[in-house]
Amino acid sequence: MSALATLRKSRRDPRWARTLVITGALMMMLAGSAFVAKDAVVGYATSSVRQEDLIVPAAEAQGRHVSMSGAKNILLVGIDPRPDQSPTDAIRSDSIIIVHIPASHDSAYLISIPRDTWVAIPPFNNGKARYHGGHDKINAAFAEGGLRTTGKDQRRYGMTLLADTIEENWGITFDAAAIVDFAGFTRVVTVLDGVDMYVDQETRSVHIGHDAKGNTKVPYIQRFNAQGGTDLIPVAGVTPQTYHVGYQHLAPWQALDYVRQRDTLPNSDYDRQRHQQQFIKALFRKIASRDVLTDPVKLKKVLDVVGESMTIDTGGIGLDDWIFAMKGVTGDNLLTVKTNNGTFHASSVQPGAEALDDTTLALLEAVRTNDVEAFMAGHVDLVSNS
Repeated sequence: MSALATLRKSRRDPRWARTLVITGALMMMLAGSAFVAKDAVVGYATSSVRQEDLIVPAAEAQGRHVSMSGAKNILLVGIDPRPDQSPTDAIRSDSIIIVHIPASHDSAYLISIPRDTWVAIPPFNNGKARYHGGHDKINAAFAEGGLRTTGKDQRRYGMTLLADTIEENWGITFDAAAIVDFAGFTRVVTVLDGVDMYVDQETRSVHIGHDAKGNTKVPYIQRFNAQGGTDLIPVAGVTPQTYHVGYQHLAPWQALDYVRQRDTLPNSDYDRQRHQQQFIKALFRKIASRDVLTDPVKLKKVLDVVGESMTIDTGGIGLDDWIFAMKGVTGDNLLTVKTNNGTFHASSVQPGAEALDDTTLALLEAVRTNDVEAFMAGHVDLVSNS
């Protein structure tokens, strides 16, 4: 399937804004955000985002020169650590997205890997903890890689083992990577005063509820069951916060709560992924609006809070080069692709875990061989409406 038509240039939607918004989309996690900046302040925008070595770029690993030519794969990971957890506690990746950019650099495909996918994880040694290899849910790879480390090392080793795991199972290598701290985006939404988005299904919160006096309470007790799932036990007298279907403005706390829900939804993590994708695009629209782009103070605040929440590895290529190369990617041809047809596909070998269906495996093979556009031409139904 060829890339969708690009948006026309507009005085109210300058190219520098679109370019940086979309670049931010590609260099962040599903539940992440984007940044925008004028040409004159691109340096400020790029310096506001933390840049670290997270992976060994595919070209470098193969002894080739690193460049922007050819198709590119970016590994995006979202984490959602508990506010009270110790810096040395293991962190599992909450969202895993492969971004595939064809050689033409005029479109991009976002492919989510279900975090409960049962995979082989290769042996790994980060210097403080040794993992001897085995099988687990894919989100354990990030945790095992960074085990007993903190900060920069935790991010680098976690991402390295996750990338190694994806390569071992599906042969896909990466040219760049990014990590987004989901909790940090509370501040992004606060700066933007919330977002306007369409709630596509009634969603009950398992995190926020209210009692008869209006006090905020947790509405459910959550317990793991023998099948590897979670049982929700209602708390008496507490009514869950409920998001009803329709286009609406969500306050910052509502937006972040809404896109975290999965346990009360029929397709669990797949519904959550779709809601996060919708949320991301709503953020882009808000950031790219005249209200933000023409307000230097608000724009600077957005850049600052995004920078605090993101870690990017550009794979040895300057971020300004990524921006220039992908200037043709817009919201219209930033396509989210459904895995497992958007439903839970149970693993035949591990209760509570998932497997990838044959179509998804074929999609990942197309990513490996840089043949995604041809594959999608025959599977247009996999493009999400998010």
